[in-house]
Amino acid sequence: MTLIAAVMLLTGCARDIQNTEAVRQSVVDYLKARTAQTGLDINLMQVDITSVSFERDQARANVYIRPKTGDGSGGMQIPYILDRKGGKWVVRGRADGGANPHGTGSPMMTPQTAPQPLPPGHPPVEPKQ
Repeated sequence: MTLIAAVMLLTGCARDIQNTEAVRQSVVDYLKARTAQTGLDINLMQVDITSVSFERDQARANVYIRPKTGDGSGGMQIPYILDRKGGKWVVRGRADGGANPHGTGSPMMTPQTAPQPLPPGHPPVEPKQ
């Protein structure tokens, strides 16, 4: 292999960012930059890309974040959209629009817009004033 061919091969590989590790590193950088807002110390977390798809200058990644210590439970799955900016990926935001990764919560956590009927046989409850 000639020196020119070797340099071209290495240069070409360095620019190929359509891989899981490039996406993972961009997500880690994004989460580190948001530590003040999230309170999440990314150094204590394991960040795994469970799936990723590439389309032109965009990547969609499902990211699983969990504590590095413990039994492996307590993690969360977050979908991200990333844009190619030069030779790296930059997180645009969450693909779910920032929805709660834990779901919508129980009915008790959801604001009620109208009074809900009590179950049959339940004693009457006076409204709060």
